[in-house]
Parts: sequence; structure tokens; C-alpha cells
Amino acid sequence: MKRVLAIFALSGLMAADNVQAEVSDEEFAALREQLAAVSARLDELAAENAELRKSQAQTTAAAPAPVAAAETWTDRVKLDGDFRYRFEDIDAEGSSTRQRSRVRARVNLKAQASDNVEIGVGLATGGSDPVSTNQTLGSGGSSKGVVLNLAYANWKINDQFNLIGGKFKNPLHRPAKNPMMWDGDWTPEGLAVTYKNGRYFANLIGTYLESDTRRDNSFAWGGQFGATGSVGDIKLKGGIGFYSMETRGNETSFGDTTDAGDFFGNSAIEAGGAACGTTPGADCFYLYDYKLTEVFGEASTRIGDWPATFFMNYVTNSDASSNDTAWTIGTQIGQTKNPGEMRFTYYYADKEADSMLGLLSDSDFGGGGTDSKGHFLQFNYGVNKSWTIGAQYFINESNVASGANSDYNRLMIDSAWKWK
Repeated sequence: MKRVLAIFALSGLMAADNVQAEVSDEEFAALREQLAAVSARLDELAAENAELRKSQAQTTAAAPAPVAAAETWTDRVKLDGDFRYRFEDIDAEGSSTRQRSRVRARVNLKAQASDNVEIGVGLATGGSDPVSTNQTLGSGGSSKGVVLNLAYANWKINDQFNLIGGKFKNPLHRPAKNPMMWDGDWTPEGLAVTYKNGRYFANLIGTYLESDTRRDNSFAWGGQFGATGSVGDIKLKGGIGFYSMETRGNETSFGDTTDAGDFFGNSAIEAGGAACGTTPGADCFYLYDYKLTEVFGEASTRIGDWPATFFMNYVTNSDASSNDTAWTIGTQIGQTKNPGEMRFTYYYADKEADSMLGLLSDSDFGGGGTDSKGHFLQFNYGVNKSWTIGAQYFINESNVASGANSDYNRLMIDSAWKWK
């Protein structure tokens, strides 16, 4: 800065010969002294400015970093849930047409106990039914039951493994969430391990059908192994599963042990070997274990602007001598993630009587359990991001193993909300 000022000053003095000629030597010397004084003052100001900058830098470096607000328990807790209102019309051959209104409400609390452990507790409407949290309206507006639906700890061991214990959501993969083997409301009780690493995944589960030794304690276990991939624009996912459920000679884990219907389509006999229900009031027992082998697959693509998934599931029970196979094949087109979107679902299923454990199978298809076959159609419409409306229609046959096939038709109209 001082050099610039000095140059400008000297240049101004030397620029015109007529000005320089009129200035005496004494006056010119005085001007030089003044310029020297200005230059010295500029040096002082530059030094002061440098010292000030250094002081400010030291003060900034010494200042402590801002302290983050202390984390509270509310920062580690999350809530989510859903509510559904349903109207049903059930037309089962041999029975009067049945109509009813039902509700389902669920609330889940998830707490981050530590960096890698999640604790979950969930409440739901309903009763003790292991595959339904619906509550039928009526009884003069009486209060409805609320039950413990979830109670678990999930330990995230690393980026690939999770260990879950307690009563938890079913970790087993269901192609397109199809409930042929496992009803969507079933929450296993025991232990599970999940694994995912790139394209490969595995889910292992050990669950109590009955943990009390006074009631024919029974522990079921199994797992599935699979992989994902793609062919062009088609995403593929498939795998194989193995499950062992030792039920032979045991009473049913849920329901009336004297009622063949409470074996949910599975074969049951009395102590003497007669078919269940032959002797009034006699206890019944499972005829078979359920040693299951499962093969599943799905392919996802787009049809124009519509996402589409095609899926299949096949299972067989090696312990049964007959009626030992079940399978389903279907498609799902569209989605309801955004307002105005629609989704269509169709599948055909054939569930032979002893192909799987009926207690845990779809509670709606064919009236629930196994020993049924037929069609399923569903339509859903997204009103907004949290609200969907839709309808489901079952065109089924039940009591197939006996040869006394009976028609079973069921219409369900739903309005459902979810929040989190």
C-alpha cells in the first residue's frame, strides 16, 4: 500500500515539467520528508494489522468446540403402527352366509438400547390366535382385547448378521409376501439369525410351538438360503428352505384337542388309531411330523410404468405318506406408495392336507389352514402415502383330502392406515 501511494505521489510530481520547475529545492526536500513520514506510518499500520490477525487466529484455535445437546431417551425411541377396518362376507358351502365387521390395530415401540441392540415391544388387538390380530365388532360395544404381539431384542452383530430373541416378526422370506406357508400375522417365539452379504442371504429360526413340558413341549426349527441376481432389467430372487416340526403324537398347540377342526386341515387320530372325532370327547393327536423342503422364487420387472413381480412357492413334507405337497404361483402388478397408485394381485394355490403345518398357514384362504385350493384376487388403491383402500376375494375349495370338496368364497373390503 505504501509503495502504491509513494509511486502515485512521485509520479504526480514528476509528471509535468512546468510544475517541477516552479518548486524550489527546499520545498522539494520538504515533500520528500513528508512522503518518508507517510511511508513509515504505513509500515506501522501494516505491523499492527498483522499482529491483530495473529491474535484473532490464536483466540479462535483456543476456543472450545460447541457442545452437542445431551441425548435424551426420546432420541432413542421410535413408535409406529397401523389401523385397519374390514368388512367380510363369507359364503361357505353347507353353512349360512356370514357377514361381519372387524378391526385391527397395532402399535410398536422400538428402543435403541445401545449402538447395536434394539429392543421392541408391540401391542395388537385380538386374542390368543397365533395367526390373527383381528377383533370382531359387536357384543353391545364391549371393550376389545389387546395382547402382547411383539417382545424381542435384536442384536446387530455386524453388517451381515443379526441375532433376534423373544417374540418377533417372522424373518423368513415369503415371495411377494405370499402367506401360503406362514400367515402374515404370525410372530415366532424363540431365536432367529439373519444374514445378508451382497447377493446372498440366509434366515435361520428356532421357535416354540409349545415350551411347557406339561403340554407336549415342541420346538420347531429351520432355515432358508437364497440369492439375488438380475438378467437384463429383470431382478431375480430365489432360494431353498428346510424345516423340522416334530408334532407326531402331540396334541394341537392351539385350540381344542378333541376337535379335528383345530388341527387346521392336518391329519389327526385318536389314541386307538381311529380318525379324530370318531369318539366324542376323545383327545386327538397329530398323525405326522412336518419335515418340510421349500423352493421359492420371484422375478421383478416393469410393464410400462408399472412395477410387476411374478412369484412361486413349492413345499413338500417328507414324513407324510400322501397329501404331502403344496404350491402357489402368482403375480403382483403396480404399487400403492403414492396417492392415486394401484396394485393388482392374483395367485392360485393348492395346499394338500399334510403338506405343511396348518396352524401357521394362511388363516383366510379356504377358511384357514391346509386341505384347500383355489384362486385369490386383490385390488388396492393408494389414497395417500399412509391410507389405502382395497378388496380381496377368495374363490376356494376346502375339505379336498376327503373327496367331499366344498366351495368357500370370501370377500374382504379394507380401509387401512399406517403411521410412523
